[in-house]
Amino acid sequence: MSYGIPLELVGVRIELPTNQPIVLLRETGGVRYLPIWIGATEATAIAFALEGVEPQRPLTHDLLRDVSAGLGATVDRVVVNDLREGIYYADLVMTRGEEEIVISARPSDAIALAARTDASLFASEQVLEEAGVEIKEDDDEEAEVERFREFLDTVQPEDFTGGS
Repeated sequence: MSYGIPLELVGVRIELPTNQPIVLLRETGGVRYLPIWIGATEATAIAFALEGVEPQRPLTHDLLRDVSAGLGATVDRVVVNDLREGIYYADLVMTRGEEEIVISARPSDAIALAARTDASLFASEQVLEEAGVEIKEDDDEEAEVERFREFLDTVQPEDFTGGS
């Protein structure tokens, strides 16, 4: 069963000069990247999860992970499935026993939860075709970062989202 194109969570970046956070996803085994402008709170939540930071008290996404587990549900995958009028849409897919539970979610929240649960990430082909940025892989990570910075210099947040 195909859920779309598998993605890897690259991380959170700050787009300059606006200081707008971006979550950056990469097509697994491919050359397309999917940048999604997100809010500062979600950026912090994703970065904390990636860095293994355990806050003194649970963040909202930690709470959702714990509530899901307490109810016997497993976070299975996140699918960024649509992009309409600059706004990304995603489904958070959970399983409880044989039951599959699909919940509409902001991609930023769903990705923050996926980062805490090791859930798989996917995007529809349509979303990657419309918003994916092709960056050729090479041995020079500095060159890759520079190409991405050049891309960011040519776009505005409203080119991609009206919200995450």
